[in-house]
Amino acid sequence: MKSSLEQHNFDLWQPTYDADVIACDEAGDYPFAGYRALQDQVFEIIHARPGVSVLDLGCGTGQMAARLLRAGHPVTGLDFSPAMLACARENAPGARLVQGELSPELPELLAGETYDCILAAYSLHHLTDEEKYALLRALAKRLRPDGVILVGDVSFPTRAGLEACREAYDDEWDEEEYYFVRDELEAALPEYDIDCIPISFCADVYLLSPANIN
Repeated sequence: MKSSLEQHNFDLWQPTYDADVIACDEAGDYPFAGYRALQDQVFEIIHARPGVSVLDLGCGTGQMAARLLRAGHPVTGLDFSPAMLACARENAPGARLVQGELSPELPELLAGETYDCILAAYSLHHLTDEEKYALLRALAKRLRPDGVILVGDVSFPTRAGLEACREAYDDEWDEEEYYFVRDELEAALPEYDIDCIPISFCADVYLLSPANIN
């Protein structure tokens, strides 16, 4: 669950968010090295199935939602920041946008809805590992047949790789963020078939397809 302080911080960050992220990517620095390549990869995976519906978790300023809408995909966006959602409404006026938390109990407005693709791009690292895993388990019932969950985020192959990045970026490291570790994710969610596409030294895209979920 997000605190009101965290929400306030994202509201304050909204005016410079996109520019800050791109600048970090262009510098090749943690935490957003590979950001644009990751967004391109996510878009290509989704658009390989024209017209599929998308739930964008942590839609932020709506840049990906706008891109998907232009390509013919119906998009529902969820974010906890009113300022981010206000920006998303300008960038992606055709999207359905809902304010709410990233938790296993999605907002009541989304009750019973299912999607071809559920996307979380640079949003889940604000949850603890157990919160991430609980959310991802719960999202299985929100998928339509042959649906997938796409996660693009700060990520490392192993815990040792994460610790090496922490050491290298000691001054910039955010102790209040919780990053994916590939082998730990695979061990925690055996109910999914998980494919990983490495993007940069600190970013991966994961494709999660239900395997043993009844």
